[in-house]
Amino acid sequence: MYKTGRNFWERTKYRYLESTEQKKGREKPPLELEYPKDSIIIDLPKPEDLKIASFDLREAIEKRTSIRKYSEEQLSLEELSYALWCTQGIKEVVPGVTTFRTVPSAGACHAFETYVLVNKVEEIEPGLYRFLAIKHALLGIKFGDDLADKLTEACLGQKFVKTGALAFFWVAVRERMTWRYGERGYRYLLLDAGHICQNLYLSGLSLGCGTCAIAAFEDDDLNSVLDLDGQDEFVVYGASLGKRRNPLE
Repeated sequence: MYKTGRNFWERTKYRYLESTEQKKGREKPPLELEYPKDSIIIDLPKPEDLKIASFDLREAIEKRTSIRKYSEEQLSLEELSYALWCTQGIKEVVPGVTTFRTVPSAGACHAFETYVLVNKVEEIEPGLYRFLAIKHALLGIKFGDDLADKLTEACLGQKFVKTGALAFFWVAVRERMTWRYGERGYRYLLLDAGHICQNLYLSGLSLGCGTCAIAAFEDDDLNSVLDLDGQDEFVVYGASLGKRRNPLE
């Protein structure tokens, strides 16, 4: 039993690793995926300008729980900006070298791109967007009345994908991690995804929101809806976020 998992754990041990692209002197992958210059880009309120109420860290940890049912209340553009900054926000850019963000990442590789399904946000058309972390902006990707349904179906029918204000999908750009760590980098992708999602759980409390992680999905179907090849770019983790029906006690 569990042969595949055991093989993965065994073959990604350090003693089996081959020379990495970094050690071979290959050029480092770009810090962010490119996009057409005529794309729809929505500038978000800058992190330094956000007026979000503080929330005690201990209380946030104690009250952290998965919430799957939400109110119909919309998020503000400022609240969306805050959620994105807390999960993948950039604090410093070293051009061509790395970014330093609000979450840890193995070797500061930061291999994830954030795709977000916007369902209920003031001033933003519902649809699929990608977070441009360096610009702190949203890139319009895909729109359509059936988009939320397709993403829900790919997530095994979990309705909170479309009933929440937002659904996050964290997409790994494989080469950003394997360039430095080779096959062991796949382990680090899983660890990094956990860091990101936990930040969403904790920061969501300060927005009066509930969060539910999403790990159950048909990989090929979800990657297809997001127009990912499933090999070099693929979904690792997701989460829904929405205003709580009842305020925190």
